Amino acid sequence: METPYRLHYAPDNASLVIRLALDEMGLPYETALVDRTRNAQDGAAYRALNPNGLIPVLETPQGPIFETAAILLWLADTHAQMAPAPDSPDRAAFLKWLFFASNTLHSDLRILFYAEKYIAPAQAETLRAGIRPRLRQHLTRLDALAQEAPDWFSADHPSVLTFYVACMMRWMALYPAKADRSWYQLADTPYLQKILMQLEPHPSTRAAIAAEGLGVTPFTSPTYANPPEGSAT
Repeated sequence: METPYRLHYAPDNASLVIRLALDEMGLPYETALVDRTRNAQDGAAYRALNPNGLIPVLETPQGPIFETAAILLWLADTHAQMAPAPDSPDRAAFLKWLFFASNTLHSDLRILFYAEKYIAPAQAETLRAGIRPRLRQHLTRLDALAQEAPDWFSADHPSVLTFYVACMMRWMALYPAKADRSWYQLADTPYLQKILMQLEPHPSTRAAIAAEGLGVTPFTSPTYANPPEGSAT
């Protein structure tokens, strides 16, 4: 690599969160497209980096890292940016919400997006209907956190958590493409809505828009990525 980092990505996948963090931190990096139209994520070369075959992977001088939250936390700690320091009194609160985003919200989103992987296809819509109230509850809790306005969950000095949640809210508005998405209304979470609006003019957001074809309002009024080699994971 000519730079310290290589991000294996597909447009509008979880790699988008890592791209935003890298750009927000001002870090040089290369990108390598994981062509999902050819199932490159299941190929031997990619599985050697991430045996789970999920996107993203970040190659680093310390080896490849997978799992979105792990990459985010490693970058934040390595570069002392976008997260409370390990000795900060805010660290515990930040960590619990970062892992809530990863282990609870993102996990439930995967069930919504890929219900057929968890249950017989004929029952997929029933599973989706059951998971939507949970997702609304998650958003309500995050909106209450945004109302409290901790420094590490704001748009003024966004943390890795801020961008992580913004991307997941983008995906809620778009995916799955042929399912009912009327359950998600951005106006229902006004404090989160304000954060998303403030994130859109950030240089890191504008760079991601240009790189992945995300449209001019990728968080508040999103459109599908163009080119559409991926879907949210």
